[in-house]
Amino acid sequence: MDHQAPSGVEPALELRGLSKRFGGLRAVHDVTLRVMPGDRQAVIGPNGAGKTTLFNVITGIFPATSGQVLLFGRDITNWPSHRRTALGMARTFQVTHLFPRLTVLDNVLLAIQGVRTSKFVMWRFLSGYSDIHEKAQGLLEQAAFLDRQHTEVRFLSHGEQRQLEIVLGLASEPKLLLLDEPAAGLSSGESAEMSKFLRRLDPHLAILLIEHDMDVVFDVASQISVLHFGEVLESGPPEQIHASKVVQQIYLGAE
Repeated sequence: MDHQAPSGVEPALELRGLSKRFGGLRAVHDVTLRVMPGDRQAVIGPNGAGKTTLFNVITGIFPATSGQVLLFGRDITNWPSHRRTALGMARTFQVTHLFPRLTVLDNVLLAIQGVRTSKFVMWRFLSGYSDIHEKAQGLLEQAAFLDRQHTEVRFLSHGEQRQLEIVLGLASEPKLLLLDEPAAGLSSGESAEMSKFLRRLDPHLAILLIEHDMDVVFDVASQISVLHFGEVLESGPPEQIHASKVVQQIYLGAE
């Protein structure tokens, strides 16, 4: 189902009848979805519903079997992942990819340098690159991490590490951010902090997240799509999804 676009505004992400098959397995089928700039949307569904496969097709890890992926109006269905990143797409994964014995600031500096194409002198301290350092400080300030910038990552809580992973995802200055279960493994208190963290992010940034934690989903997303056996079963605002008997039966009450 579609999220209607304001007149003249290009969707950040648009899926048109997107499908993915693995041999005889229909992992994703005929998914149509629209995410506008500044939207906070979520895709939910039981394990095996096709959520991660959908993300893998959107980001170019898996080729689509049929259908289209459009990023800011451009058909990127057959583009490799790095070209999608260059156009403004970023993604985080369920497992964190941090350097535990480096500081928070060093992790951010490395992430920024990693997405740049300019020449880089390995023996020169990253903090010596004033533009990179300034950008890192800005990201840390936006994410309320400035007070922990000199803390080694291994001393952060699991919830803080998950938040830092998202900060690293912002290093490429994306306009669309895909979050793969940002609250995975978090305690209820940490999940609440994650919700606050996500709400602090740039309001112009479009976010599409996969999440099992319904408190986070209902707290952050203004539009929710329910995936079941690879198909969008229902799509709508949180109140509609929360009240849906069908959704409760196939997902919210199923463990």
